[in-house]
Amino acid sequence: MVDTVTLPRGGPAMMAFVRVAVACLWIQNSGWKTPGDDFGRMGRRGLYLFTGYAVEHPVFPPFTWFVEHVVLPNFVIFGWLTLLVETALGAFLLAGLATRLWALIGIGQSLAITFSVLYAPHEWHWSYFLMILAHVALFATAAGRFYGADGLLRPSWERSPNLPARWLVRFS
Repeated sequence: MVDTVTLPRGGPAMMAFVRVAVACLWIQNSGWKTPGDDFGRMGRRGLYLFTGYAVEHPVFPPFTWFVEHVVLPNFVIFGWLTLLVETALGAFLLAGLATRLWALIGIGQSLAITFSVLYAPHEWHWSYFLMILAHVALFATAAGRFYGADGLLRPSWERSPNLPARWLVRFS
């Protein structure tokens, strides 16, 4: 099966630009998640404050239950997971490596953020919908193939008999 993505003239550069912009969003967003104060748990600020909005201003009841009974009691672990996932999202999207996989992870992380803060005071709900939409576009266009590592490495992955390389072809 040949899996190619073709874009109109100027499209590859535009998708590379969108991919890099979304990567910068995640890199900047991970910058304020600091483990020094248990990710804001000690002063009820930062990541802890925004995560708590899922309970104070519920959007999706099953998510609210999960945050209240699993995330908040084990918050330092989830703080580290959030920091690592968002940093990896930025790094992999910036490099354009396994872009489709990281776009899916970005959709999941954006949904978690949306379910946490959508009804919180002073939040602009469209920003979360746009984050999800940007990741859908990265996934649909396989944006890492344009000026990214996926475009450079994919031909060798396609020729490889290794199972991991064949999986990388699917997520590039």
